[in-house]
Amino acid sequence: MRLRELLDIDELGLRPLVGADTGDGMLDRAIAAVPTIDRADPGRFLTGGELVLTGLAWWHEDGDAEAFVRVLVRAGVTALAAGEVEHGLVPDDLVRACRRHGLPLLAVRPETSFSAITEHVLRRLHGLHRQNGVGSLAAVVERHRMLLADRSSADLVLDLLRENLGVDVRVLSATGRQISGAQPPLRARTAAALAARYLAARRARQAAPHVVRIGDRPYSLAPVSDVRAVHDLHDVRDAIGRGPHAEELGDWLVVIEADTSYWPGPDAELLDRLVELVTDARSAHEQSKAALRDLAGRALELLHSTVPAEEIPVRLRSTAQSIVSGQLTWPREQFVIASGEWHEGRPVPAAALRVLLEEALLQPDGPVRVSPQDIAGTVDGEQAVLLVLVPEPTPGLPDPSLDCAALQRRLSAALARWLGPTDRVCVGISVPVDEPGNARRALEEARNALRIARAGPERVTVRGPDDLTTHILSLLPLIPADTRRAFADRLLGPLRDHDRRHRTDLLTTLRTFLDCDASWTACAARLHLHTNSLRHRVTRIEQLTGRDLSRLETRLDFLAALRSG
Repeated sequence: MRLRELLDIDELGLRPLVGADTGDGMLDRAIAAVPTIDRADPGRFLTGGELVLTGLAWWHEDGDAEAFVRVLVRAGVTALAAGEVEHGLVPDDLVRACRRHGLPLLAVRPETSFSAITEHVLRRLHGLHRQNGVGSLAAVVERHRMLLADRSSADLVLDLLRENLGVDVRVLSATGRQISGAQPPLRARTAAALAARYLAARRARQAAPHVVRIGDRPYSLAPVSDVRAVHDLHDVRDAIGRGPHAEELGDWLVVIEADTSYWPGPDAELLDRLVELVTDARSAHEQSKAALRDLAGRALELLHSTVPAEEIPVRLRSTAQSIVSGQLTWPREQFVIASGEWHEGRPVPAAALRVLLEEALLQPDGPVRVSPQDIAGTVDGEQAVLLVLVPEPTPGLPDPSLDCAALQRRLSAALARWLGPTDRVCVGISVPVDEPGNARRALEEARNALRIARAGPERVTVRGPDDLTTHILSLLPLIPADTRRAFADRLLGPLRDHDRRHRTDLLTTLRTFLDCDASWTACAARLHLHTNSLRHRVTRIEQLTGRDLSRLETRLDFLAALRSG
């Protein structure tokens, strides 16, 4: 594609600042690739023939442009296109440097996205495949793998493969969530089945790509590895002692809707280049997550510190602003805390839980949209702690905060292939925090919700603010265990002693009586007793404990004791 052809696309509205008036054929230069680069020294990313897109994040003052342009010219790039969003215009310093070195310079208006420019170039370059075959297309993919700057570029290449090879290509997480690729997404059941088949092949150490069938349709599954993710969980496998399961939580896989085992050599090479491209995209993703995790750790450290309460809002505001680029006010967020336990009583490593929650909390659609950039997770001892940014409420509409029931469903589905029947994961969620001064209270609220979740019987339990105020008995887990046991022993001890000495069932009678809401008829029927016999037993319970079961507070005390003992 020639530079002049790109300028002729009216919808892009590109404006030549250098090259249009030279008359030496600058605008007839060919474009071979279109990377987005905002590094001050981009030389190692360039091979020649590129139209370099830059948002000018590297430019701060006059004199910065000279070295940048010199590197581009030395690498043999075709032209430079500079966005006007960062500084409102293209700096004169950059215009002078490009003119001095004979490098065409285009201005990109604020309303034109770099993705739109990339798409036009890639659509034009796909003609290379029609003329020269799949091997040339592999070269295009490889070039864009080397120059990949954001996920949109990966999506465009996946679309390019769909047009040229006639197959759908998608990137899924290990839970079956679609990260990028062909639209519409796979059906949820199909995506989950593919993820399960991938995990089975991975655990069996089968060579990739794994060819599987869902119904009558073949799929090829290729793993997308990343050094950062593996290093982040390198000690989890030993801590768990259950094989490589924890490392699987952060896996990505390329899903090709075809049996690639029959592909000829050039096509197989194209698949390798594609996996490398997605690997680079994942590396960029993991790098951004590492920065968010570091910031979450700093925020948690501040909340645990002895910093005076009046200083916390200022320090937290500064930390939270750095989590979200361009955020000028305190972002509205919720705390999410998780812990887990194997059936042997050993804790689930917090690093594994953090990765799992980062995956389960993502909601690209729905009333509360949560993207990867909205989640900052860290580890606090045996617990995973995440800060999740949520939207501001809209008058007249439900509060857009995290939904406990929906999160519990997603976690249960994700953990179905990971937890054993007696393993448990519990999660507590705080109310949304609108002011930094309320962060410590919200963090403690999430911990209280986690304590209540631990008291539940489910394998995966999520509790939130509503569960803290449902009724008085929900607050029992917030009372220290020793205090609860002492209370139960003091109230129920006489009944246990009487049952043991006289082989009676007073404790069972009390429990059934309370379960039947103190209904004499219902309780007598359940215990297969005459009502008079039941009244005799209840009278004996009252004599031994010194409590009157006709009083509501007495029944509440007995309920609390039964649940505590």
